[in-house]
Amino acid sequence: MSPLTETVLFVFSLVALGYLTGLTGYLKPASGDGISEFAINVAMPLLLFRTMVNSDFHGVAPWSLWGAYFTAVAMTWAAGHLVTTRIFGRDARTGIVGGVSSSFSNVVLLGIPFVLGVFGPSGFEVLSLLVSVHLPTMMMASIIMFEIFGRGDSEPVHPLRIIQSFLRRLFTNPLIIGILAGLAWRLTGTPLPNLATRLIDALADTAGPVALFAMGLSLRRFGISGNIRPALALSVLKLFLMPALVLGLVWLLGLPPLTAKVAVVVAALPSGINSYLIAVQFNTGQALASNQMTIATASAVVTTAFWLTVVLHVF
Repeated sequence: MSPLTETVLFVFSLVALGYLTGLTGYLKPASGDGISEFAINVAMPLLLFRTMVNSDFHGVAPWSLWGAYFTAVAMTWAAGHLVTTRIFGRDARTGIVGGVSSSFSNVVLLGIPFVLGVFGPSGFEVLSLLVSVHLPTMMMASIIMFEIFGRGDSEPVHPLRIIQSFLRRLFTNPLIIGILAGLAWRLTGTPLPNLATRLIDALADTAGPVALFAMGLSLRRFGISGNIRPALALSVLKLFLMPALVLGLVWLLGLPPLTAKVAVVVAALPSGINSYLIAVQFNTGQALASNQMTIATASAVVTTAFWLTVVLHVF
């Protein structure tokens, strides 16, 4: 078995293990919430903090990376919206859920451990640049759409409300706090004390396995309940159209090989819990979002291996 295949299987085996513990009742559903909260609120922020403090980002082209990735996000989002509304006849609000589901990669719970396993610390440095803007950008787009389409015609949209909502969610997000705190400490030029380093390392090193296990538990909780055809269509957009668009754009822009590989792999990741949470906020399309997330994650065992093979040959 090649190291690449083994890494892919290892990552998704941890997801499958989490799913099986929920399926068999070995762990209660409430356990998944606690494990996810630890991963997102403690381990992942410390991992990002450590990366911001210690990493060397020389040679990475952030503006080209961001431009290529989010151009593909916008195009895939539009395609998901059109497929949901024009082909499957859903309303505009559900169409937004379809757009989010087809373009919002699971960058944290799945992406961070996956990129670490495949590309190592250097790849994670590239991913950190993407994470630092991915969450705020997708949050802002989602909040704007929610304010426009989710409030009803009787309540006008006030730009100040949108900005306040965005800033509140942004600066209370543990991942953003971890990134900003790491950058702030880096600017001081002061090395971390040994005790602090040991504590951060002990917790940050658990981020990957714990996040993958929590991802599996969440899939068991949401499951599949109807909406199979639109969920399959949106999964095809997420797993094939979006990485293909990113591949073409990073190639045209001439991004460094490692940066290009990470961008394509992140684009090829399945949708995460955020698409479902946005559907809950809209109070529409919840089953569509959860089904798409489950189907895309199960399919990603094969499709991510395919895109990894492609980028290793192209770059």
